[in-house]
Amino acid sequence: MDFTFSAEQDQLRAATRAFLETRAPSAYVREMVEDDRGFTDDFWSAVVDMGWTELPTLLDMTVVLEETGRLPLPGPFFSAGVLAPLAARGLGLTAPDGRGTVALEELGHGDPIDRVRTRARRKGGAWLLNGEKPLVLDGHSADWVIVVARTDAGLQSFLVERPDAQSVPTLDPTRKAARMHFDDTPSELVGPIGDHTAIWRRVADDAAVALCAELVGSSERALFLASEYAKVRVQFDRPIATFQAIKHKAAEMLHQLELLRVGTHYAAWTSDVDDPDRERAAAMAKGYAGEAAVNITGESIQIHGGVGFTWDCDAHFHYRRAKAVDLMLGYQGWQRQRVADLVLNR
Repeated sequence: MDFTFSAEQDQLRAATRAFLETRAPSAYVREMVEDDRGFTDDFWSAVVDMGWTELPTLLDMTVVLEETGRLPLPGPFFSAGVLAPLAARGLGLTAPDGRGTVALEELGHGDPIDRVRTRARRKGGAWLLNGEKPLVLDGHSADWVIVVARTDAGLQSFLVERPDAQSVPTLDPTRKAARMHFDDTPSELVGPIGDHTAIWRRVADDAAVALCAELVGSSERALFLASEYAKVRVQFDRPIATFQAIKHKAAEMLHQLELLRVGTHYAAWTSDVDDPDRERAAAMAKGYAGEAAVNITGESIQIHGGVGFTWDCDAHFHYRRAKAVDLMLGYQGWQRQRVADLVLNR
């Protein structure tokens, strides 16, 4: 397939990169790493004004996420600008005002949909939630959350406004997360009548592709940082970029980056056009993204040497982002098994 972005999407990329260069330099990223929320109200207002929270297609989201991944961008853009809108759209829900997020992930391994154990029960005219969501992106700063829980009708969706959440540390300091514990917590049933399993599988797939787009930008930046460092780091009276071992590393990193890029773009396109290959493309992209991004960002640190994991170098931020994303919405091992099942079942 000969794939290129449209002129409007190229303009979106240019505008996004210009905005981030001005409003989110490295100093801002490091400052927000130390901030409990990970963003400022002024910055979030600017993001909303840019229209990033209302992008109409997954390919448009991919364009923006590749640029935010290059930082990587702190703050709730993925949770409130990508994941929550995808969920609201899938459920046919008019999202409330403010920043939203989604409480889906639970303890365990494998399919993120099948391992949901949080329960909802009807008492009088109210729905009460019981269970725990150990990883809710930006849950402690969100104005509302869509909680995925089980009922007698199957998997369903519940809205909780002003959620009670406890901030928790994660491997990726640029992305904040919280734990939510539900003990007869009042909620509102939202979405269509019946089982929502199919809806959440689609939301999880599209959100996973969006995460892949982040890793494209992050991996691209990690390769750039390593290449620039290799040009100026001198050992044995010559730049290390002239060493064959470094050249081989850089070539392999570029090879993996380009495969990650085309796989992500294809998966986003299949979703936007509802191609029959959509589910397999999403699983292939997420399955490969974890392996490729972890390797690229890890090799970036290796080329930097000991300085690569120091606070003064941005390389470790990209490695942390890659490791954390690999575990979200279905880790690479499960996604590969899923691809095999889809191929064999076909």
